Amino acid sequence: MVRFLIRRILTGIVVLWLVASATFLLFFARPVATVARALAGKEATAPEINQVIKDLGLNQPIAVQYWHFLDRLVHFNLGKSYFNGQELVTTIIRQDLPPTASLVIGGTILWLIVGLSIGILSAVRARSLFDRISTVGVLIGLSMPTFVIGEFLLLLVFVPLNQHGFHWIKDQYAGPSQGIITWAGHMILPWITLAAIQAAVYTRLMRGQLLSTLGEDYIRTARSKGLSERRVVFRHGVRAALTPVVSQLGVDIGQLLGGVVVVESVFGLGGLGQLAVTAVENDDLPVMIGFVLVATAFVVVANIIVDLVYSLLDPRVRIS
Repeated sequence: MVRFLIRRILTGIVVLWLVASATFLLFFARPVATVARALAGKEATAPEINQVIKDLGLNQPIAVQYWHFLDRLVHFNLGKSYFNGQELVTTIIRQDLPPTASLVIGGTILWLIVGLSIGILSAVRARSLFDRISTVGVLIGLSMPTFVIGEFLLLLVFVPLNQHGFHWIKDQYAGPSQGIITWAGHMILPWITLAAIQAAVYTRLMRGQLLSTLGEDYIRTARSKGLSERRVVFRHGVRAALTPVVSQLGVDIGQLLGGVVVVESVFGLGGLGQLAVTAVENDDLPVMIGFVLVATAFVVVANIIVDLVYSLLDPRVRIS
């Protein structure tokens, strides 16, 4: 187990280095006058633009800039924002990470509970009324854009409840430090919005995998031994069917950082998604690189956890 973790951590560090290098070359191996002109202003003269280039170190050879970039990266220093008062990128990310982390963690837990539960019941009761209704629900969930679900919740839940004096459910972001109940009240609608589409995906995935698993020979053997249907389904069927679900979860969590911007915008949460959009609009290269590295770190950590869980679910997999 320890050797496995060390090997995966080292692999993750290599992945981070490759992504960081590719991102650096993509953003910095280009004419620097564009960024300098944006920072200096439209009315800036050529000497002023050259001074900005010099102050940022963009006049140095790419190899020197890359070395300084790696040196700062090793010390967890991503440089300073070009457009945010020269504030440290790590400080900016630290401030915007809690809303995104709260949204991703809460939404993931919610869609797993709902999606897996409905998927298991649909597979066990295949072609029943419940299965047909859940199939329609899945199609609706997959067809609805995220921002439409968010706006519906604001219009049909948030506004009526607040008009009638029920103020627990709110928009914008409040952290757990203000109380778990308050935090949940601010996050419940964003969680539902994020989980709606993903729950539909996991319902369909779980149903298909479990139906396929329940038709395997070892399931028929377990039933022939007299095991209860509940034990056959949950101890043997669900455990085997969860392996592709867990693999999909590792991919989805990493991709969520780029997709939560819609939910964050609808509910005014702030967060890394909106930070990335602002950085792209302003051509704020250090912040863009910081976002890419944070997203990569999420993917690396998520996949290490997925591999550990995978080995626990499938006895045929051994960590070595």
